[in-house]
Amino acid sequence: QVQLVESGGGLVQAGGSLRLSCAASGSIFSINAMGWYRQAPGKQRELVAAITSGGSTNYADSVKGRFTISRDNAKNTVYLQMNSLKPEDTAVYYCNAKSLRSLQGYLEVWGQGTLVTVSS
Repeated sequence: QVQLVESGGGLVQAGGSLRLSCAASGSIFSINAMGWYRQAPGKQRELVAAITSGGSTNYADSVKGRFTISRDNAKNTVYLQMNSLKPEDTAVYYCNAKSLRSLQGYLEVWGQGTLVTVSS
């Protein structure tokens, strides 16, 4: 069974940094795109950043210049380096994998979420 396991969330003061990691495990042949979404209380889930297997990236305007997404294709792992954090970055961050090719075919898989809290 394919799953995504996130780590690295926590409590940080405004201006601080955190690094999130997400590792995909199971019978995986390839993953096209991996990314991070977040959902703050009372708000819809939104895309934070995404990266393709070829390294093309996409960022939400609100995090450009502060967050950096990267991935290790050999380890099926994606990272999110978050710098200059603001209280409005507080949310549950979810890892996502699209067009994940596995024994079960092509899948879209979500992680369980990790909480990031930025205090002012």
